[in-house]
Amino acid sequence: MSVSIEKIFAASPATTRGQPTQLSTDAKGERIAYASGKSLFVRSIDEPSNSKQYTGHTAQTSVARFSPSGFYIASGDVSGSVRVWDSLEAVNTKGEYHIISGRINDIAWDGDSQRIIAVGDGRERFGHCITADSGNSVGEVSGHSKVINSVAMRPMRPFRAATVSDDMAMCFLHGAPFKFNSKSAGIHKGFVLGTAFSPDGNTLVTVGADKRIQLYDGKTGEPTKTIGEGEHTGSIFAVSWAKDSKRFVTASADQTVKMWDVEAGTATHTWRFGGDGGVSIQDQQVGVVWPHGRSDGLIISLSLSGDLNYLTEGSSEPIKVVQGHDKSITAMAAGSGGKGQTLLTGSFDGRVCSWDVSSGLGTVVDGQTHTNQVTDFASSSGRAYSVGWDDTLRIVDESAKTFAGDSLKLSAQPKGVASADGRVYVATNSGVEIYVKNQLAGKMEISDSQPTAVAAHGSVVAVGLSSNAVRLYKVDSSNKLTQSSEAKNSTAQITALAFSNDGSLLAAGNQAGKIHAYKTDGLEVATDRWSAHTGRVTSIAWNDAGTHAVSGALDTNVFVWSLAKPGSRVKALNAHKDGVNGVAWVDGGMKVASTGGDAAIKIWSVSGLQ
Repeated sequence: MSVSIEKIFAASPATTRGQPTQLSTDAKGERIAYASGKSLFVRSIDEPSNSKQYTGHTAQTSVARFSPSGFYIASGDVSGSVRVWDSLEAVNTKGEYHIISGRINDIAWDGDSQRIIAVGDGRERFGHCITADSGNSVGEVSGHSKVINSVAMRPMRPFRAATVSDDMAMCFLHGAPFKFNSKSAGIHKGFVLGTAFSPDGNTLVTVGADKRIQLYDGKTGEPTKTIGEGEHTGSIFAVSWAKDSKRFVTASADQTVKMWDVEAGTATHTWRFGGDGGVSIQDQQVGVVWPHGRSDGLIISLSLSGDLNYLTEGSSEPIKVVQGHDKSITAMAAGSGGKGQTLLTGSFDGRVCSWDVSSGLGTVVDGQTHTNQVTDFASSSGRAYSVGWDDTLRIVDESAKTFAGDSLKLSAQPKGVASADGRVYVATNSGVEIYVKNQLAGKMEISDSQPTAVAAHGSVVAVGLSSNAVRLYKVDSSNKLTQSSEAKNSTAQITALAFSNDGSLLAAGNQAGKIHAYKTDGLEVATDRWSAHTGRVTSIAWNDAGTHAVSGALDTNVFVWSLAKPGSRVKALNAHKDGVNGVAWVDGGMKVASTGGDAAIKIWSVSGLQ
């Protein structure tokens, strides 16, 4: 057996209210790069499921920028560290440099792809200029008294750079080596949030919280004119130029993206989000990039919700919206449609997404979502059931991708959910609740131990307990549970349970990373040799034939186990930074999906199953 990564469904860009999020595209306009969690993602613009993940940073990442050559990316994090790495495979690190003592807000490359300026929020300084290959100093960033929000470098000689800051000023640098030349203060009346040089180097633009768009001479830094007075009604977070240097686009908190004609000083096109005049904070536009090298005039903007919106001048609506999670995914299940063609995921912030495995595109499930962490999913007969830390059970109509009916309030915090034969079982601290047709139909208290996990098949319900035991119950027509057998050979608390498709086998994973496979009839041990995990087992799933199981754990690893050869396994080490939280078989049981703390979903090809 062997396992190899096939594709990555990338996390959404991480956003922060009131702060710009930087997006970057390569010179050909084929790929987009951004920060999310502790990872950086480089994904194809036309095939969003085709992506690479860079995991070299140890702190939360904040920005990624392609070099003009397209071969390298410079990325920054909240600890002030900048890394330069190859953009094609996203593994080889060229250099790591500590720039400032706080968050890196933005990075800019010079036109030679040799020097970078990184800026942000430091104590001794707010930014620095270095060579990308060695980290040697090539000047200094000075002139500001507060955090620098953005930096831009003129793409040709003579080299110039501009920095903008919360001190409401723009500083102009001459280089290389870069040194302070002039400061434009008093023009902006609020935080200056974004700046960019035109591709021909003749014009510089700054935008900010005062809704103002200011143009400057690209060689001298002299202010030339202000445009768009009164057009935007909210802070302008980002600006990006067209390749022709005659137009640029701006993204604003007023839920709009606007295209501007520089010569005329007017907005030529507006895209409005949120529709129907509704004001949703999640529709604020906090980032925008105009990819060069494309013939279709595509513009990509970023909503506060993390959605990437594909815009073209000929359409007032996005032609495509790429959705996903930007917080840790805490639960995952394969859809009930069979063959593992869809996945359901839930994240730490309560967002639930439905994924098409073949296309790799996710859709946020409509309707009243969870308000807190999603704990677990169960799926059967076209419906999925989710439970969360908001102490509710919610029902998802899988085909409509929407929450159906009212949420059901649980008596306590849920530990897990299972579904079989039209019944939904929710394990809580005190026992198991049974729901039929969206109504509480039965309840069983467990007094001698606390339930920690639940699974169901037909009329059999398995409950994992804090006393390290696994108990089997039978349910009768009056929704009453009766204990039938118990296994006490686990050495740690049970944390994950899964029945095989035919119900003849039950896998139980525990806090210590060990998995027991039982024959359901009498809980006789089928194997106790699945014990390679070094952290809590979070999820187990059987393949269709019941011959192999896949498991994920907090040790960041995914293992595929064989029942016939319990001593052999295939491993995907470090599958997800910060731990694996969900696994499932997809694509007819030939592939495995995994997800976890990095908010990404990975599809693995498994070959040689025997």
